[in-house]
Amino acid sequence: MHNAFFEIRKPVNEPIFTYAKGTPQREELTRKLAEMKKDTLEIPCIIGGKEIKTGNMGQCVEPHNKSNILANYHIAGPGEIKMAIDAALCAKREWENMPWEHRVAIFLKAAQLISTKYRMTLNAATMLGQSKNAYQAEIDSACELIDFLRFNAYFLSEIYKEQPLSVPEHWNRVEYRALEGFVAAVTPFNFTAIAGNLNASPAICGNTLVWKPSSTSVYSNYFVMRIFQEAGLPAGVINFVPSKGVEFGEIVFRHPELAGIHFTGSTQVFKTMWKTLGENIENSKYYPRLVGETGGKDFVFAHKSADVTALATALICGSFEYQGQKCSAASRAYIPRSIWPEVEAKLKDSVAKIKVGDVSDFTNLVNAVIDANAFNSIKSYIEHAKASSDAEVIIGGGCNDSKGYFVEPTVIVAKKHDYKTMLEEIFGPVLTVFVYDDKDYEETLAICAGSCSYALTGAIFSQDRNEISRMERALVDAAGNFYINDKPTGAVVGQQPFGGARGSGTNDKAGSKLNLYRWISARSMKETFNPPVSFEYPFMK
Repeated sequence: MHNAFFEIRKPVNEPIFTYAKGTPQREELTRKLAEMKKDTLEIPCIIGGKEIKTGNMGQCVEPHNKSNILANYHIAGPGEIKMAIDAALCAKREWENMPWEHRVAIFLKAAQLISTKYRMTLNAATMLGQSKNAYQAEIDSACELIDFLRFNAYFLSEIYKEQPLSVPEHWNRVEYRALEGFVAAVTPFNFTAIAGNLNASPAICGNTLVWKPSSTSVYSNYFVMRIFQEAGLPAGVINFVPSKGVEFGEIVFRHPELAGIHFTGSTQVFKTMWKTLGENIENSKYYPRLVGETGGKDFVFAHKSADVTALATALICGSFEYQGQKCSAASRAYIPRSIWPEVEAKLKDSVAKIKVGDVSDFTNLVNAVIDANAFNSIKSYIEHAKASSDAEVIIGGGCNDSKGYFVEPTVIVAKKHDYKTMLEEIFGPVLTVFVYDDKDYEETLAICAGSCSYALTGAIFSQDRNEISRMERALVDAAGNFYINDKPTGAVVGQQPFGGARGSGTNDKAGSKLNLYRWISARSMKETFNPPVSFEYPFMK
């Protein structure tokens, strides 16, 4: 019997371990890395709570040491994808009718397991499989994923409290139901936390899912799935099906019971999904919810009054941490000519001190890009800049894939504001700078605001409050996450809800209540205590 309204304590963000030399966390993580590098896992599909082995195998390798195989995983084919949909639909009724506090408890337990028992396992898996250094893994696969799970539980309890006004003769209520049908989660390689959250946020609201992880993050994502299971997630609520994108899309996006897609990935892939759903809408039972966080060409715009040291540091960290493989990474910068010589000198001095290499060497800030496709794509942009009369590579530019997929931190100076690398997403450790004449400040602000098809993150630098206000207004639609005197990366759950518009997505703000609303279907109810007994109104007499 339910005879109380259960409350969730408002969370605080998970503390971040530094992994500084001599700390016990560094020693523990180092041991875990060595242990996991030696073992080669066999990763099955997980459908309806059961391990399914297809025999069609893929490999998980270390991007920084591509000869080392971390795992062999079973690739789901059409039969397994259909099986996963059936499992999600079969589990749906019982899951959505489970009292909400029990659904929430599963994900709160998962957060606690990650915070303690599995912290080093998940961090090591992310470091090895996605080539993240210790700190980047910690803020991702530990802290951010824990925060997503805890804050989602809290946000859901707050949503459930939201009720309409009532009057003495009527009691008005709103019930927050799950969506009908199933939800598809299509997750990226670059953040383990995003992969977990794209599943957990619809599931906590009562939805069941079919999960297609990125082929280059199956390793860490498998551990996330296992943690959810250990926390008590019932069979069929989330179905883990590593699969080929074309086969997955052909079956899932045309299924009449598809209720929504939770996606992070490329803009073009999301457009293709949208087009497929539109073409198939006559066969769909619902209007599927499309929630996507896609590409970015994120800017840093500096005024002549900017603190040069802070600006240069933001460019380094925003552009080169995790090899620039963040949708939020600083990729284009607009620097006034009056301060450019000092900024350039600081960039060159800082980049010269950056070490590139294996994640097991904690002195390396930059590691490998994710795979051969990424390496070749990034290299092609750098080679284009080297050969172009409209650009100059002033820092870095080296690429070496003999052992792993290593690209040096690279800075390009574009002589035109519409040069290729000022407009196109590269998704690598490449920053392009356009140096503008101070007198062209207003014009360049307008170029920054309107020249790009993306609008995810952006940052401004100035010590003049009038100019901060001016830039904030001029760039109002250019970024969904806007930073003042800081790098455009590092959004924290509960503090900076994340998402952008234009070609960067639907701006449904992961890390806030706004995202959870997308996985809820509200039902308004009105109960009348003394209903009318005659159709005659006073005006009729």
